[in-house]
Amino acid sequence: MRAGWTMVGRIGGIAGALMLAGCLSPDRIEAEDAWVRLPAVPGRPAVGYFTLHGGAAPTRLVAVNADLAQRTEMHESMAAGGVTTMRSIDAVPLPAGGTIAFAPGARHLMLFGVNPSLKPGGSTVLSFTFADGSRIERRAWAIGPGDPAPE
Repeated sequence: MRAGWTMVGRIGGIAGALMLAGCLSPDRIEAEDAWVRLPAVPGRPAVGYFTLHGGAAPTRLVAVNADLAQRTEMHESMAAGGVTTMRSIDAVPLPAGGTIAFAPGARHLMLFGVNPSLKPGGSTVLSFTFADGSRIERRAWAIGPGDPAPE
């Protein structure tokens, strides 16, 4: 009887490992930790951040739109010679099963013409478009200009 229970335990362990592996390598692209820092001066752009996890095939992020902004651009910050500059980027590669982050001091979104109804604690919907034609949407929470970044 002991051998039978050992076999059941092994099968259960293998099944659990397979389920966990399925969680770690999703078939579709996922977005998480989306948030927007509102501008300190009304009329100036807001800044957006998020993390993307690649699906089964590589692709490129080609656009992000926000429902409460007139225009959204992807940008990248760079430091050279003690000076930080920023440039617009057209696309960001997203490897299969890989992760890319838009974070303070690096890649980020610039949200122009943000609707004044968006206040700290509110949210906007970000629509992500990929080179393979797929799209996903995620809610991004708004924080005030001097508030700490979400954890």
